[in-house]
Amino acid sequence: MAESYIPKRAFILAAGFGTRMRPYTDHVPKPMVEVAGRSLIWRALDQLRAAGVCEVVVNLHYLADVLEAHLKAYMAEYPEMTIHFSFEPEILETGGGVKNALHYFKDEPFYVIAGDALWSDGAMTALERLAWNWNAETMDIITLMQPVDQMRLTSGVGDYDLLENGLVRRSMDKSGAYMWTNIRLNAPRLYRDIDGHDFSFLQIMDACEARGRFYALEHDGDWHHISTPKDLETVDAHFKKQGENGAA
Repeated sequence: MAESYIPKRAFILAAGFGTRMRPYTDHVPKPMVEVAGRSLIWRALDQLRAAGVCEVVVNLHYLADVLEAHLKAYMAEYPEMTIHFSFEPEILETGGGVKNALHYFKDEPFYVIAGDALWSDGAMTALERLAWNWNAETMDIITLMQPVDQMRLTSGVGDYDLLENGLVRRSMDKSGAYMWTNIRLNAPRLYRDIDGHDFSFLQIMDACEARGRFYALEHDGDWHHISTPKDLETVDAHFKKQGENGAA
């Protein structure tokens, strides 16, 4: 790490339809689905707030008014957190959605988190670990990777392998040892370098990997890949049994 850096801003991806999660997403966006009585996006905001983040941008599309009201309720309860809304009349995908809101981030690295991300921390919080290991001289992205063989409640595929020097290598046949968590710290310039308005973040990841500037940490806590109603029901039951953070 070249110098200590504490991010104050984050982006949460929340515009998707959540089609695979129906019927739970018939009337609410996927980030509003609850685990043990608290929505996924409120849980993500809790962890961002605990890490020192005070300003968050959330992109909205599906049932945007419902999610906006839900997030305004969070701000009312936690006034130290400011949430900006980036409305997308047409979905801009996982890269374009962030690019559309870059004016909020100036030239400072910021967190990006999926609105349905659910994780618990190890000895040090996941977000703090990303910040602690950030090095602007060598990195464009540092992300969390979850060992596939350590996913206790849900399953996933091996998107990547993690090399000894902390760099990552994409597994094209999905046989890698790690699944990408969609929790990351990245530089804003990445999005400016891409032409167009709607594009996947995978395009950026591949380019960063080719440049040798895509790094990752092995997550030392639990991360839950909630992509189906069965996943949600399994994780919800576990959290209700074990307590608020789902720790065993």
